[in-house]
Order: sequence, then C-alpha cells, then structure tokens
Amino acid sequence: MIIRLINLKIFIISTFLLCSNFAYAQNFKTVYFAGGCFWCMEESFEKVDGVLEVVSGYSGGITENPTYKEVTYGNTGHFETIEIKYDADKVSYKKLLDTFWRNIDPFDVQGQFCDKGYSYRSVAFYRLDSEKNFIDNSIKVLEKKFDKKIVTYVKKFKKFYKAESYHQDYYKESFINYLMYKNGCGRVKTLKKIWN
Repeated sequence: MIIRLINLKIFIISTFLLCSNFAYAQNFKTVYFAGGCFWCMEESFEKVDGVLEVVSGYSGGITENPTYKEVTYGNTGHFETIEIKYDADKVSYKKLLDTFWRNIDPFDVQGQFCDKGYSYRSVAFYRLDSEKNFIDNSIKVLEKKFDKKIVTYVKKFKKFYKAESYHQDYYKESFINYLMYKNGCGRVKTLKKIWN
C-alpha cells in the first residue's frame, strides 16, 4: 500500500514537471493588425493554421477602454484592430503579415471597402524592430509590384482594448447577418480584383 502511494506521488510529480516543461517550451506570440471591419479580419485569421485565437478590439488611440460607438463616431484615435495569438513554431510572422496584406485594400486612404473613416483605416502594428523591418520591406515589394503607393499605416503598438462581447466571433454567432454585410460591402470582390 505504501509503495503504491509512493509510486502514485512520483507519477503525479513527474507528470506535473513534464507538463510544466512543455508549457515553457511553447513559442506563443501575439501580433496586431487593423484592416477595417474586425469581424472580417477575425474570420480571415482564424482560418490560418497555427493561429490560436483572434480577438476583436481597438488600438492606436488615446482613449482608455473605448466603446464601439466612441471609436466609430468619436475622436478616440483608435482603429478596429485584431489581436492574434499564434504558435510561432507553426506559423511565421511573415505568413501572418502576408495574410494581412491579402485581406485588405492597402491603397484605400478613406478606410476599407464600404467602411470609411479613420477608425477603419488599415494599420500594421509592430512591437519589435524585426517586425517593423518585415513590414517596411513588404511595403517596398508591394509598391514595386503594383506601382502604387501603400497608404496603410505602420505604427508602434502600445495598448489593445478588447471590444464588446457581441463583436467576438460575430461571423460565427451571427452568420447570416455577417454574410449579408460582407457581400454588401464588396470585400471579397475587391480583394479578388486586387490580389488575383
């Protein structure tokens, strides 16, 4: 009986240590992009293998804990932004940046698709110098390819505020309304025209 208890304790401790080491070995990172409607951006990035979670929210401005109404109609300085948590062992920052470009219109200075206004402008946020270098280099490549100026902002990330709960996974929770919005906004048609 005592030997069984000792063996059980050894098993539990070994399992705990193994799981702890595994958790520390994981290479989870976070990146932020703004590409107009965060519902659409959330859908696009959740399909990428290696992405663990995408959260809709606001970033880039000065107002603390802004609401959707304040961001859209006020003067908060924020953009509709997504927070992407990903496993860097499965997907690279470069792949995520490429996904960002292919899901926005980088030439639209007024906003994105049918959503116009400052809060709908596209932004590639960076936290590290290496991310900024990737963004800057990709802009040079795209400007050369299209022979047009990219108007997407490149901004140092400061803080992210999670959007209201009804915005999270909107494309899943309100699928019909989301499809009507997405089709009516011409997002898919415009992206095909730019990127195909």
